[in-house]
Amino acid sequence: MIDRVYKLSGVRNFRDFGGYASSYGGQVRQGVLFRSGHYAEATADDISAVKDLNIALQADLRRPDERERMTGKWSAPTTITHDGGRETDAPHTRFLQRVEASAEAADSWMNDYYKLAPFKEHHVSMFGDWFTKLQALNTDEAGLVNCAAGKDRTGILCALTHHILGVSEDDIVADYDLTNQAAEVDSRLQEAADYFNDFLGKSYEPEVYRPFMGVHPRYLETALATIKSEVGSIDTYLVETLGVTQQMQDGLRARLING
Repeated sequence: MIDRVYKLSGVRNFRDFGGYASSYGGQVRQGVLFRSGHYAEATADDISAVKDLNIALQADLRRPDERERMTGKWSAPTTITHDGGRETDAPHTRFLQRVEASAEAADSWMNDYYKLAPFKEHHVSMFGDWFTKLQALNTDEAGLVNCAAGKDRTGILCALTHHILGVSEDDIVADYDLTNQAAEVDSRLQEAADYFNDFLGKSYEPEVYRPFMGVHPRYLETALATIKSEVGSIDTYLVETLGVTQQMQDGLRARLING
C-alpha cells in the first residue's frame, strides 16, 4: 500500500489511488488517478514531479475562502472549483475554539461532518463535474482529486470513484485509511498540536487534533451509510444526486479498468 505514496516536500498525502482489483474484471489502471492535499506550499521540485504525471484534470474541493488563503502554486489545465460553501473561519477551527473541546468531542464532530458532506450543494456540483470530465479525458491523461489535507472531501470522492470502478469495500477503506501513513499523522501530531494550541490560545492534548490530521474508517462508513439512508443506495446517489448516468459509468470503467 505504501508504495503508492509519492514523497513530495510541500504537498502532503499525494498518492495514486489506482491499482486495485475490480469486480468488473482486471484492475483499476495506475498512473491515471491521483489524490492529495493542497498545493500552496509546493516546491519547484514538487511541481516538476506533478507535471510529469500528465494530470489534465483536477477537482479542487476546497471552499473559496480556503483557496484564497492558501493559493495553489500549481493547477491542472482543467480545474474544477466552486464558489459555494464560503466560511469566515474553517468549521473545525470554530469547534476547536470551544472551551469544552476534547478528543472524544473532536471525533464525534468529524463523524457528524461526514453525515453532511455528501449532500452539501457545492460538493454535489463538484463531485458530478469530476465524473463528467474524468470520463472524457484522453487515455493517457490523468485526473487528481484534492482538498486541504486530501483526506475527508477527497476521501469521499475517491471512494465514490472506486465504487463505480468495482473496487471492493475492503480496498476502498484501506485506501482511505492510508492517509494516516501517507500524511505521517503519528509523527506530526505533537508538532501540529503545538502549532494549533499556540494559534488558538489553547492547551489541548495532541489527541484532540487527530481527527483533523488523519482519518478513521468509521468516518467514511458514516458517509456511505448516510447516503444509503437518504437515497437508498450509492448507485442511486450517483445517478440521481450527482447525475452520473449508467452510460457515463460504463465510459469510466472502459477507460479506467485494465481487462
